[in-house]
Amino acid sequence: MHAATLRPRPRSRNTLPRAIPLRLARFWLVCLFFFAWAMAIAGRLFWLQVMRHQDYIERAQKQQQRTFEVAPRRGVLYDRNLHDLAMTVQVDSVYAVPTEIDDKDSAAHALAAIVHTDPEDNQTTEEQILTRLNAGRGFAWVARRVSNEASARVKALNLKGIYFQKEFQRFYPDNEIAAQVLGYVGVDDTGLGGLEQKFEPQLHGVPGRMFTAMDARRKVLGSTEREPQPGRNLVLTIDSNIQFLAERALDHAMERTHADTGTVVIQDVHTGQILALAIRPTFNPNQFRRTTPALLRDHAVSDVYEPGSTFKLVAYSAALDSGLVKPDDLVDCQGGSITLAGRVIHDNQGEHFGVIPVHKALEVSSDVGAIKMALKVGESRFYSYVRAFGFGQRPGVELPGETRGLLRPPSKWSGSSIGSIAMGQEVGVTPLQLVSMVSTIANGGIYLPPHVLMPGQFDPGNQSAPQPSPFKPGGELPNPLPSGAHRVISEFAAAQMRKMMEGVVLFGTGKDAQLNGYSSGGKTGTAQKVDPATHTYSKSMHIASFAGIAPVNNPVIAVATVIDNPRGGSYYGAAVSAPVFAEVAQQALEYLGVQHDEDVRPPKTAKTLLQATREDDHDSSSEDVNALFAAVNDLPSDDPLRAQSAGNTPAAAPASAKTTPPGAAAAASTVHADPAPASTQSPTQSPTAQHAGPQPARASAARNLVAAEVVIKPANQVKVPSFVGLSIRQVIETAAGAGLEVQVTGSGTVREQAPAAGSMVSPGTRIVVRGAR
Repeated sequence: MHAATLRPRPRSRNTLPRAIPLRLARFWLVCLFFFAWAMAIAGRLFWLQVMRHQDYIERAQKQQQRTFEVAPRRGVLYDRNLHDLAMTVQVDSVYAVPTEIDDKDSAAHALAAIVHTDPEDNQTTEEQILTRLNAGRGFAWVARRVSNEASARVKALNLKGIYFQKEFQRFYPDNEIAAQVLGYVGVDDTGLGGLEQKFEPQLHGVPGRMFTAMDARRKVLGSTEREPQPGRNLVLTIDSNIQFLAERALDHAMERTHADTGTVVIQDVHTGQILALAIRPTFNPNQFRRTTPALLRDHAVSDVYEPGSTFKLVAYSAALDSGLVKPDDLVDCQGGSITLAGRVIHDNQGEHFGVIPVHKALEVSSDVGAIKMALKVGESRFYSYVRAFGFGQRPGVELPGETRGLLRPPSKWSGSSIGSIAMGQEVGVTPLQLVSMVSTIANGGIYLPPHVLMPGQFDPGNQSAPQPSPFKPGGELPNPLPSGAHRVISEFAAAQMRKMMEGVVLFGTGKDAQLNGYSSGGKTGTAQKVDPATHTYSKSMHIASFAGIAPVNNPVIAVATVIDNPRGGSYYGAAVSAPVFAEVAQQALEYLGVQHDEDVRPPKTAKTLLQATREDDHDSSSEDVNALFAAVNDLPSDDPLRAQSAGNTPAAAPASAKTTPPGAAAAASTVHADPAPASTQSPTQSPTAQHAGPQPARASAARNLVAAEVVIKPANQVKVPSFVGLSIRQVIETAAGAGLEVQVTGSGTVREQAPAAGSMVSPGTRIVVRGAR
């Protein structure tokens, strides 16, 4: 064989052996691609399934489920007889799913025409509803807690995307009764003011939740619920019947005096429990959108004022308890003048008492007598008694906004401060502190902290249903004494003070506080307010007060009445506040079935031209301005002006400021009727029967108990201006401008006048005024 044939042939690059590595490369490239693709999918799945798992679960729930917070039923507020004062009812609330509504403009217009019933409700206007529909996607409120009628009308529209949810609404069956004590609940079911705010966590309860699954067509597939825990019920010490009597008496006083505000507090003297707390002006918590912060203010616990002569009870109690004086001991009132640290303090104009018994000094409300009692006790000890009576510290009542009042320690007193405090100046108190002070005297000298909630309601071991606790007049203190209670004066000193307070009502400045069939005791007070413009005591703004107890021998209730800035007539506590005490105490004792301790007098007609009530904090004399007016003008008995003055008694006092002219109201405040029950109904049936009916009808009936007189203006007569608070020079100038003459008694600022301001008299009539410094 030829050698050339045996030589191997050279390999070409395109031969098969070189193709094997390329195939492997392509294979591994494909594998790498699929591996990267798988890793990307796995990474994405890891991101979605693990890292973003909770987020997508929540998004799915939002699409497939609806979660509603189920509001708990708010606790009930009862009075002590388990009468509902604040309760919760179920009503419909309207909401929308905006994504289901095609024409939002038309829907908002149709809905607003039904649900926007209150002009002051800005949340249900067409513009606001449309704004919420455009802003929301899955949920938007249309109107919260609508009436049954409005709910039915919205359902009749059959609008797509409009749904209903049951919600609780707070309801106050008695409307304005005890409004400042109760407070009210806002649209978000949060307590605002009063007990509703103070005990919001306990009353609100714990909300529940409802989970509802829905398909793509919004059809409900199923639901699960977490039940809400209802709020706790609270029982108040308030007796709604006594509360109604107090508010009715206060309404009468406000209509008669046209005062800025009024407060009446009634307390059980043996437990410290508040039976009634009435404030005027007031509000209807069912219509909370019309409520202002001023109407929410509880003047009984939040406002302080200088108590005036009612505070003299502290000085006399301290002196008697210290054994420094006895009621029949003599005290030298020095002709009505005393000098302390260079400051001369006078008794009322015309009261120049010399040596008189201690009880007489309290009856006539001698400033000098009270100052001498405090001086006998001494600054440090007198301050201790003031503190022991509860002044200068918070009483601890279960109401928001409670203040401690104003009381400086002796280290910050001036040389004459002890005298000022003894007669009710340089100290600020609340009506609640005032009523607790007289309760201390009434129950034998034990200070009991005031309360508006029945005890034991927050005891963890007490889970029983609330039980009624009708007020039963008793004569014993609780044993053991509650927390915060302490002895202030001895039982003997308290008994002496009660008899002296009775003397104030029988023989002194508090005669208008006499009751029919019951003994009563108390103290009047009139304090000048500080003018915010001049920062000095005003000559035209006053606070008239009365603090009293009844019956005297076995006290049941203590009552404090404070009328702020009465107008249109007398502004003295004796003439303004004492009659309020008489009205409410008389009816409350009869309602409670308290046994009479005095003879019951038959009703009498009103006396004519009674002597004007003398006020303890101002001048007084034996002269009667009405009698002087009659004598000066020599009016015959059938003269219309004289008949007008005689006829305007409390029984004929104005029941409405709209139907009675100011002149009639002013004339009515200068005379009074014999103390008698204000109602001829039986004591046990009247309040209960009135309470059973609707509150507006009951309040209307109460106001209609007093008849109004309309004085027709005769021709060719002039209206008598108001001279009260003016100087003698201003009186003469004003009278001359009106074509009238003036007969002046006394000096200084005018305190009384006859006839009353607003009366119609003939030109040239001589007006009698009494001045005092």
